[in-house]
Amino acid sequence: MSKLLEEFKNYLHEMNQYEHVVTLLYWDMKTNAPKLGQEAHIEALTHFSTKSFEMSTADKLGEMLDGLAEESEFTALDVTWQFIVRRMKRDFDRNKRIPAEVYEAFVRAQAESGNAWEEAKNSSDFSVFAPHLKKMVEMTKEIAGYTDPGVETYDALLNQYEEGMDSATIDRLFGELKQELIPLVQQILAKPQPDDTAFHAYADPDAQKKVQWMLLDYIGFRRDAGAVGETEHPFTLNFSSKDVRVTNHYYETEPISAMFSAIHEGGHGIFEQNVNPEYDNTVAGSCCYMGIHESQSRFYENILGRNKNFWLPIYDKLGELLPQFREISLDDFYREINHVRNSFIRTEADEVTYCFHIILRYEMEKAIFRDGVSVEELPTLWNQKMQEYLQITPKNDAEGILQDMHWSDGSFGYFPSYLLGSIYDGMYLDTMEAELGSVDKLLAEGRIAEITKWLNEKIHQYGSTRTPKEVIEAVCGKEVSAEPLVRYFKKKYTEVYGL
Repeated sequence: MSKLLEEFKNYLHEMNQYEHVVTLLYWDMKTNAPKLGQEAHIEALTHFSTKSFEMSTADKLGEMLDGLAEESEFTALDVTWQFIVRRMKRDFDRNKRIPAEVYEAFVRAQAESGNAWEEAKNSSDFSVFAPHLKKMVEMTKEIAGYTDPGVETYDALLNQYEEGMDSATIDRLFGELKQELIPLVQQILAKPQPDDTAFHAYADPDAQKKVQWMLLDYIGFRRDAGAVGETEHPFTLNFSSKDVRVTNHYYETEPISAMFSAIHEGGHGIFEQNVNPEYDNTVAGSCCYMGIHESQSRFYENILGRNKNFWLPIYDKLGELLPQFREISLDDFYREINHVRNSFIRTEADEVTYCFHIILRYEMEKAIFRDGVSVEELPTLWNQKMQEYLQITPKNDAEGILQDMHWSDGSFGYFPSYLLGSIYDGMYLDTMEAELGSVDKLLAEGRIAEITKWLNEKIHQYGSTRTPKEVIEAVCGKEVSAEPLVRYFKKKYTEVYGL
């Protein structure tokens, strides 16, 4: 190892100490810290985030990256460290353009906005959140102007979450889905709908937590490298492949909600736990492509979790933990978890109408960043689009525009990744069945570990070292297309609803 590389690794180790503290503070803010303790956490989070940012944009780091990029040093690096140097140099050049005081103000605004969103949601009062949202929009535009000069703001944001993706491609893919799914949903809704009364009975939250662990264990989330917390909005974060944390929210009369949140976040968690551990605490590690990441959570949640065969080996165990499910047949349960209906809450939506929830948010973000729609106009626009796509209007802000936390931290451009993930899933399913055989058979025989192993080997181990386009090419050998997902929906729901 050259002296320069050794110095560089030591510098990264010090940077990671700050990032570790920032992650831990965020986890505690969302899971444990009391309301009166939030301000002190915000102060500490701002301090350590700023220190980390200063190190990531320091001249000393730039000099080391320039030195490592010189041919004599670069060619002596292994492939992983070549990737790390290239990626960090790109990020350094982008982030160096952000004034330190702007970044510090943004971190503080994020934390304050997140708290305001939670208060606004709990009181169903958009006016509490509106000034914070306005600030996040303005600051997001400002920072994008520094990091991506000359690039249209929303395309720059999309590319940050899914490298190589732009709105022209998303418009094409989402347009294909709208054309096929609008008539499919109309056909489904014209059919008799199942009685779902039995699924809204009281379910002990402590028992729901036991179900969550049963599901996480079953799909392959490792307890020795994982933990679970409780939050208003479920999420996953990680310190490394050895410490991955998921959260959930438990509704006393909606036990299915927590089940599928567990499977969804478990999919994210399994991804992070199975990244090559040599990549830990480097830019090669934790996958930064959100469409690829969401493809894993949604593959577990929908392609696997909403398959009747997924439940065959464990349905009796579910009944042991939540006794009301002893009185509900697996066939009825299967119909309920695939019950297509127009509903208000994205995270509770069936996998078909979920597509419309994402298209709505994508169009809202384009309205904000391209059409100049004001923050004050957003609740009305939201309700109009709910009518357009789902023929329903929210009764209040909590079940409307305030239901998601993403905009509170400036994650504009993230929402499309959920639907891109589902589109990728249709393609993965085709390839997986060509290589492993029937997924129905694997699940029915309790061989889900073989599916997880396939995903580990094809996708997870590579972390961030493959771009989305490279992942799809390596796994599927094709350009991204919505056709496999549409075909999956039509086949499945023709059978479920007898179309």
